[in-house]
Parts: sequence; C-alpha cells; structure tokens
Amino acid sequence: MEYGHLGRTGLLVSKLCLGTMNFGPQTTEEDSYAIMDRAHELGINFFDTANVYGWKKGEGITENIIGRWFAQGGGRRERTVIATKLYGSMGDWPNEEKLSALNIRRAAEASLRRMQTDYIDVYQAHHVDRDTPFDEFWEAMDILKQQGKILYVGSSNFAGWHIAKAQESARRRNTVGLVSEQSHYNLLVRAPELEVIPACEDYGLGLIPWSPLAGGLLGGILRKIDKGRSATDQIAAQLDKHRDKIERYEAFCDELGEDPANVGLAWLLHQRAVTAPIIGPRTVEQLDGTIRALEIELDDKALARLDEIFPGFRTAPEEYAW
Repeated sequence: MEYGHLGRTGLLVSKLCLGTMNFGPQTTEEDSYAIMDRAHELGINFFDTANVYGWKKGEGITENIIGRWFAQGGGRRERTVIATKLYGSMGDWPNEEKLSALNIRRAAEASLRRMQTDYIDVYQAHHVDRDTPFDEFWEAMDILKQQGKILYVGSSNFAGWHIAKAQESARRRNTVGLVSEQSHYNLLVRAPELEVIPACEDYGLGLIPWSPLAGGLLGGILRKIDKGRSATDQIAAQLDKHRDKIERYEAFCDELGEDPANVGLAWLLHQRAVTAPIIGPRTVEQLDGTIRALEIELDDKALARLDEIFPGFRTAPEEYAW
C-alpha cells in the first residue's frame, strides 16, 4: 500500500479510502467486518463514514457497525484513521441537523458513542451550512479539539469560495482550519477543476473524491450489461446521455489491458491535490480488485487520451475569460 499526507498535515493515510456507505443497507454486518479486516490486510488505514449512513433517520446504522467492529479489538481502532461527517438530519426536532454549535456538539458525542471510540480522526462537514457563520463553526470545532474528541476538521461538497471563507475565518482565530475536502470528482464530473482544486492547492487541503466511478458508469458498465446485469433507472438514463464517451472509454481501457474501474481510480490518483479516492466495495472480492489501481501508471499520452474522451476544465477564470 502507498501512503501520503492528508493535505498539509503530517497524517499519513492510504492512497485509497474505504467508503462504508453500503454497510447496513447493501452489505451485511458480517460481510462489512470482513471487508474492513481485509482492508487492513491490504494496508488501507483510511475509512470514511457519516452519521446518516444506513439511511434510517437517527439510527446511525453504519457508524454502529463500525463501532462493533472496533470493539472486537486486535488493534482495529488503533490502525484506522476514521473520518465521519455531520450535517444531515438525525431527528425531527430543531437543531438535529446542519452545523450549529449545538448540533456539532451533540452529533460528535453521538458519533463517538456509536463508534465506541473516544476520538474522531477527521470530523467533516457533510455540506456547507449557509445559515451558520464560520466563526460559530470554528468555535464549536475548536472546543472539540481542546477536549481531544476530534483531531482534524474537513469539509465535503464545499465550493471553492466556501473553502476560502472557512480558511480565512480559521486564520483569524489562529487555528489550523480545514485539512481536507471531500468532493464529487471523476472523469465525468470535472467541475472541481474550476475552483475547488485550486482552492485546495492554495490552502493545503487534501482532496478526497467521492463517487470516483460516477455511480458505476466508469466501472465497465457496458460489459456488465452485456452479461445480463441490469442498471437502475438513474444510471440507465446517465448511460444513454454519455454512451458515446463510455464506449470510447471502455475501448481505450481494452487497449491498456486494464479494468475500467481501475483506470478511473488511477486517473484520479494522477490529479492535482488528490489524496485518496473513496472506494465503496460491497464485497471483499470487489475490494481486492481495486488494489490494481495503485499499480497503473498513466503516461502523458494516456492522460491526454482520457482528456479527449472526457474534456476537463482549466482553472477559473481562464476557462471562460482571458
């Protein structure tokens, strides 16, 4: 396994991040344990979750699964850099969602209980809260840091100017600020190249791409359909929209002799500011298959070919102005 620093921090994390969103809804608890154990065997030390995962309001199903896995001991917690998120609604009463100081305090305590740990390595805002000032956000996060309950703070789904606003607020308070941004980024979704990635580079945030395979569109979907597998209505609609690109992409992956899913992950690992794409295996076999992505070297010619199939963006404002 390869490791890199999370943004400008001294924290070393694996170049692939294990996403746990499937744990509970699609993957049984027993199989979730097997995936996490196998991740450690492969050297993956970076796990990502959220308090809303499990998708039953207030239950924190996925965090509970992780907590029971940690409780088995054997160094499971000590070997894991655990990142979780807050923002989504965890109840029907006021202040059980978003980023008020009150919800940050309550949500952190609840995540700690569910995951049976006394600290969270990376505590992430799952979305920007336009109704909460960043000064309030940082005061609540700084208190959690002082209490030893969180170590680092990250964001998710922030625009470039949100990152700048958050960092300048943190700078006024003489605190570290954000160390990572979890963003929707893949060959099909390249808008972060306009302003999010430049902001991450300038402020020293590690980029953690979510949905690196565009919900499966970049995972060899055409050959899977050829084998009789069905796609959801949403994915089928996206496939119809992007079929020409996907056909060209899979043909190019055939030329490389590589699985499309691994090429998509490898491409992200070649991009600026990226620390670790989030992989979301539903089985141990799927997890094992992703390791190949770390070994794929895409030369300038291959990267240019991928840019031809999936055109990206220059940094703003040069993308649309001089």
